[in-house]
Amino acid sequence: MRSDRRLRRLVVDERTTYLWSVRHKHRDGDVCREVLSLYLDGARARIVFRSGEAGSGRVVAEGHWYSGCVADGRGNLLNLREPGVVRAFVDEARARGLLRGGGELDGWELFPAVAATVDVRSAAAATPAAPPGCPPGP
Repeated sequence: MRSDRRLRRLVVDERTTYLWSVRHKHRDGDVCREVLSLYLDGARARIVFRSGEAGSGRVVAEGHWYSGCVADGRGNLLNLREPGVVRAFVDEARARGLLRGGGELDGWELFPAVAATVDVRSAAAATPAAPPGCPPGP
């Protein structure tokens, strides 16, 4: 059985490799949180998803789904334990210049862009192009 406590590797390019992990956390008197931690050159960035207020639709696992899942109440659910989802968050945060030096980021700010990206990647992977010379389908 795989240890959920270990750090996983995410290779972005020849010079950049992140270590990452996901945790479900509670603080006294605070809401449940899913935390995606990214480590690069000794700096840690945490992308944090706090369970939303009633009616916000923002939900973290809290026993509803598998640990690591976050949903926005608009039909978008992301599993933070999937490397492709983590890569999409890294790409979006880097594009916005948010990963320099570490710190804590609000995951819900990145969520819409990542959900759109992951949906596009999933749809493309599910419908590969027909090889050249292949006859049309049924």
